[in-house]
Amino acid sequence: MRQNFIGMVVSNAMQKTVKVKVTSQKMHPIVLKTIQSHKNYLAHDENQLCGLGDVVRIEACRPLSKKKHFTIAEIIRSAQTA
Repeated sequence: MRQNFIGMVVSNAMQKTVKVKVTSQKMHPIVLKTIQSHKNYLAHDENQLCGLGDVVRIEACRPLSKKKHFTIAEIIRSAQTA
């Protein structure tokens, strides 16, 4: 089973690479409020199909470069239809 994340494309300025913002929610142990945090991942987009604002699922793969370890598995929701 490979590592999967669902996130939003925040940059597609690079060739065959997109930056995906993955947000996660966690309960604070003392205050008991939910805290949102995010992390940006670089993902490989072979056919350059992703646009800004697309919701995508990224999947772990072998290291493709120094910072790129994920690939686009599917586009869940396109920004044009949202």
